[in-house]
Amino acid sequence: MTKPLLEMQGLRKQYGTVEVLKGVDCTMRQGEVISIIGSSGSGKTTMLRCINMLEEFQGGRILIDGEAIGYDEIAGVRRRKSEKEIARQRALTGMAFQQFNLFPHLSAAQNVMLGLIKVKKMSRDEARVVAEQWLGRVGLSARADHYPGQLSGGQQQRVAIARAIAMNPRLMLFDEVTSALDPELVGEVLQVIKGLAAEGMSMLLVTHEMRFAYEVSSRVIFMNQGVIVEQGDPKEMFLRPGTERLAEFLKSSSFQ
Repeated sequence: MTKPLLEMQGLRKQYGTVEVLKGVDCTMRQGEVISIIGSSGSGKTTMLRCINMLEEFQGGRILIDGEAIGYDEIAGVRRRKSEKEIARQRALTGMAFQQFNLFPHLSAAQNVMLGLIKVKKMSRDEARVVAEQWLGRVGLSARADHYPGQLSGGQQQRVAIARAIAMNPRLMLFDEVTSALDPELVGEVLQVIKGLAAEGMSMLLVTHEMRFAYEVSSRVIFMNQGVIVEQGDPKEMFLRPGTERLAEFLKSSSFQ
């Protein structure tokens, strides 16, 4: 069996005295689409941000392709890796956020090109070809030279997804990417993610779109108060929840 793409072993994260992640264990294989569901404050977004080293974590390990992320342990002493090394590791993952975080003074294509030029050291011409390819893939070929202010929220989020995927990450992280959108724009973004899932992209999604998680995920993880309470096949979990807490959550959610 091939080694896991992602492993979390006893992951712990604290803000001061508040423990947000209380020893999370999870393994993910190449090509899996895993949706993380749970109430607000259950640790879902924090977990994603630890994987991408946007947050430090105080205990446990995260491995991508068997490589320890963020920290080395030498003779039992935990040491943060150099910023250069962390930047290299951060490029193993792509992340799309609730807010689109586009540069307003750059066009859609220029937003996608920026990382390709700065990080991947591509020429402008090479970067433009890749940017156009991915903007086409998310249905925005005709908007390549439009600025964020000229785009709808759904279009801006699709540019942000194109920007992340253009960097060719091993794993895509999506953090509630539809939560800032008007309801009528949600579908266009979910359609892009569905297409990526069908192509075999490895994805970890924090989402409150229960119907989408049910239909698209190869696995669902339910988190509550900093721990994974239940995980498994979405059909099994959503139709026959194994814990009372998940049953309550689904009842209060949009899943019918």
